[in-house]
Amino acid sequence: MKHIFITGGVVSSLGKGLTSAAIGMIFERMGRKVSMQKLDPYINVDPGTMSPYQHGEVYVTDDGSETDLDLGHYERFTHCRITKHSNYTTGKIYHEVISKERRGDYLGRTVQVIPHITDAIKEAIRRGADDGTDIAITEIGGTVGDIESLPFLEAIRQFSLDIGRKNCLFIHLTLLPFLRASGEIKTKPSQQSVGKLREIGITPDVLICRTERPMTPEMRDKLSLFCNVEKKAVIEERDVDFSIYEVPVNLVREGLHDILVEFAGLPAGTRPDFSGWNEMLESARNPEHEVEIAICGKYLQLDDAYKSHYEALAHAGFHARTRVRIRKVQAESLGQLEPGRAFSGVDGVLVPGGFGERGFEGKVQAAAWARETGTPFLGICYGMQAAVVEFARNAAGLDGATTTEFRPDAEHPVISLMEEQKQIRNLGGTMRLGAFACRLATDTRIAECYGRTEIEERHRHRYEFNNAYRDRLRSAGLILSGVNPELDLVETIEVRDHPFFIGVQYHPEFRSRPDAAHPLFREFIRAALLRRFPEEVPDAASAAGGGIAG
Repeated sequence: MKHIFITGGVVSSLGKGLTSAAIGMIFERMGRKVSMQKLDPYINVDPGTMSPYQHGEVYVTDDGSETDLDLGHYERFTHCRITKHSNYTTGKIYHEVISKERRGDYLGRTVQVIPHITDAIKEAIRRGADDGTDIAITEIGGTVGDIESLPFLEAIRQFSLDIGRKNCLFIHLTLLPFLRASGEIKTKPSQQSVGKLREIGITPDVLICRTERPMTPEMRDKLSLFCNVEKKAVIEERDVDFSIYEVPVNLVREGLHDILVEFAGLPAGTRPDFSGWNEMLESARNPEHEVEIAICGKYLQLDDAYKSHYEALAHAGFHARTRVRIRKVQAESLGQLEPGRAFSGVDGVLVPGGFGERGFEGKVQAAAWARETGTPFLGICYGMQAAVVEFARNAAGLDGATTTEFRPDAEHPVISLMEEQKQIRNLGGTMRLGAFACRLATDTRIAECYGRTEIEERHRHRYEFNNAYRDRLRSAGLILSGVNPELDLVETIEVRDHPFFIGVQYHPEFRSRPDAAHPLFREFIRAALLRRFPEEVPDAASAAGGGIAG
């Protein structure tokens, strides 16, 4: 097994996750099996208790781990298996070491960063690689020079010695800033960043340079000379024109695959097979139609808070050769702004997940407007719960219907805390997390979307549809279209005689891929197209397949 370590310098948010995912994809399309992992320097055990404004969305794996959003990129670009071993934080590493110390595992020795913490990091790297993996790719979060990153960098330095330097490739992603005042691209920050790495004992084998302007041959020569990197291994990664899914193709165009071929011991001249991917990019570049989808949420200031939602909508648009424009509607603003004005002219409404009272009534209003106007609606997690509350109040006559999340004494608690959650006090890692089965009723809209009745999707929540209200809401016209067969929990709902009104307790956005749109998002966009173009639905949008069925 060979290992690749990807570090970042100069500034954060350079795109290490995207670059790592793109490299994984290049290897896969050259016939290699990859595993992917991210090591995060923050002390939180995981991002599950962090605000979306701090960290963006929490990406949930099949096995129920709350992880960094970069793992979503890994799954969208590659077919590698993402698990709890795919994301380790400083908090998780120290928790393991301290637990061993409390048990007496170290037999009275002094516990230190070197070797105990670095050994734990190296063991985490080994766990992150699946059996049969050819190339294990590990992204190191944070920026070189940050004090909290030092144990991880020391660990990968040691790891390269453990496995043999020829089996390890260090890739450093850095920034070439353009100074408008002087009209120059500057290489000095990259030189300083590599200098910091070399002080630790790591010399990068490949330097990938983020830039908004093309590099000149002189810049490449300078970076090669001062960073001690071969000229052919100084790779330009220019900002993409329209889609992050261009990144793998652009890196190959820059010749990165030749270095990867040599490292992996593949036959000279091997190139990745982008068939299917290029066709998807062509569809994205040349859409034939356009729809506008309103996202009514509460964390809209930061795009990363709903990253997987935006990507899943884009994937559905690729499938239908349709540009999906997003209208962001702040849920809490709907108290002052009439829903008819906020949503005027949109072709669909998506209400995503969330927690807490702030903005909940706005989500309820969004569901009401979509139901009453016949506008396609997709409610996810908290969005489904808002739709149930709205239907209970306005269609079933249950005044005061709400959720016990913030109204424990609700007159009609149509959404309530799951029984298994009532004794839980710690917040981190204690929700209903991971993939669970759902059985869909036949002859329902959602079963038609999936093309099957047995599915499995990922969850992240504490509250559920209250089964005590099943009969009352069903008699008012709410279709309880999917249940968990083990616990008999209502997982999906829809509204009768509506073009498309579906709510799901799970998170379908986590299973969407650019070349395989999730069926719920695919059919949601198809319904939006029908609303915009009632005379004719484009063939691409109505084609069967093109998604996953859980």
